[in-house]
Amino acid sequence: MKLVLAIVQDKDADALAKKFIQNDVRATKLATSGGFLKAGNTTFIVGIEDSRVNEVLEIIKKSSHTREQYISNMNMDAAGTSMLGKPVQVTVGGATVFVLPVEEFKHF
Repeated sequence: MKLVLAIVQDKDADALAKKFIQNDVRATKLATSGGFLKAGNTTFIVGIEDSRVNEVLEIIKKSSHTREQYISNMNMDAAGTSMLGKPVQVTVGGATVFVLPVEEFKHF
């Protein structure tokens, strides 16, 4: 038995939840935030048999997309005054996934 923690962008969360349902994968969905952009994320918690871990990882991979996004660059001068710099393009999204061993799993 494994515990899969998958952190995805909010934009991908509904599609991933639907894919889990279609493939009979039970998941708990949590609203989270973080990353250097402080963007909204969704964390899915999945308890799954070892034999289905690769299936779950493939579902996550196909449902989680990277995107290009522009962020404003803040610069500080010597006096401590902040100034907006040139926007910088960054890649965001995809999924961060942890697969952990589970000693015991019960569903009541």
